[in-house]
Amino acid sequence: MDEDYDVIVLGTGLKECILSGVLSVDGLKLWKRFKGDDKPPERLGSSKEYNVDMIPKFMMANGGLVRILIHTDVTKYLNFKAVDGSFVYNKGKIYKVPATDVEALKSPLMGLFEKRRARKFFIYVQEYEEDDPKSHEGLDLNKVTAREIISKYGLEDDTIDFIGHALALHINDSYLEEPAMDFVKRIKAFARLSAVYGGTYMLNKPECKVEFDGDGKVIGVTSEGETAKCKKVVCDPSYLPDKVQKVGKVARAICIMNHPIPDTNDSHSCQVILPQKQLGRKSDMYLFCCSYAHNVAPNGQYIAFVSTEAETDNPEVELKPGIDLLGPVDEIFFDTYDRFVPTNNHEADHCFISTSYDATTHFESTVQDVLEMYTKITGKAVDLSVDLSAASATAEQ
Repeated sequence: MDEDYDVIVLGTGLKECILSGVLSVDGLKLWKRFKGDDKPPERLGSSKEYNVDMIPKFMMANGGLVRILIHTDVTKYLNFKAVDGSFVYNKGKIYKVPATDVEALKSPLMGLFEKRRARKFFIYVQEYEEDDPKSHEGLDLNKVTAREIISKYGLEDDTIDFIGHALALHINDSYLEEPAMDFVKRIKAFARLSAVYGGTYMLNKPECKVEFDGDGKVIGVTSEGETAKCKKVVCDPSYLPDKVQKVGKVARAICIMNHPIPDTNDSHSCQVILPQKQLGRKSDMYLFCCSYAHNVAPNGQYIAFVSTEAETDNPEVELKPGIDLLGPVDEIFFDTYDRFVPTNNHEADHCFISTSYDATTHFESTVQDVLEMYTKITGKAVDLSVDLSAASATAEQ
């Protein structure tokens, strides 16, 4: 390793892999990790047929990750499977999130008069164009809060819950007091890698140590007595624990079942968002489900995840509202992990540290972190204004 590198990316996590692309733990069996040396029951099938992602997330069809994949031109190497549906928890029941105006009019989430009010709001969002003042209806969304624009249309609290959390994908209600521009853009969006580019991989390098000069600036990474020199390092919080701080904790349950989540139209894959207000919590709770149809479990088996930002030290009790929605569960594994954010001055030490994964069931916050890191590293922004329709048509040819 006598070469010099502009950037060394430590780790093979999703954020590191994406950053590696746009920048041109030991492996443990699930059962052994959580249950010890006991053997799993035969009714669960062969362990070789399970492939359990510890932090699973969905890609939103019009979201940031899809745009990055198109930007890096790796979509030609990938195949995708559409999720059966997105659902929201409301007053003790699970409802499908309406994805079209027709579904919205039929949805039992709203009464007749509320549907009329919601329709007017959705028309406003659909027709809103930032560079067309005629579509603004006299509202400056950089000044008007999300709460104020919602009040203009007189929407009820339960409607606000599913729009804000299941459509706009906000993780709590703090967005209501912020400028409405981001809120509207999120709803509008909902309704609607490295080796290829010359990167060098050095896999299975143990105990990587980041090296600094006398001024505290990164100069390389050492492993097994060899040092790869570099000007910048990209890594997750575990590599530089003295440059991050704990900001929270995620609680999650991993559940094995022989049936889909009830009330999700027998979906093999879906997400269910439980808005904080529906549970009397400070943060949302999320359900994620996939199945044998995705080659992650034996025939007939489903894997469901329940996750949330931990507010107590008792995940079993805290996750119970979500677990209760799953129906009978064959096996359940509880886990928690700390969330960290960087505290270093990247301009001084040239270390670019990602934030820990949150509890959400989609990639939007993950991609936002990646894009912000890219801008810090390069001083440029990634242009993700791709034509998704054209990209889809090209892929189908």
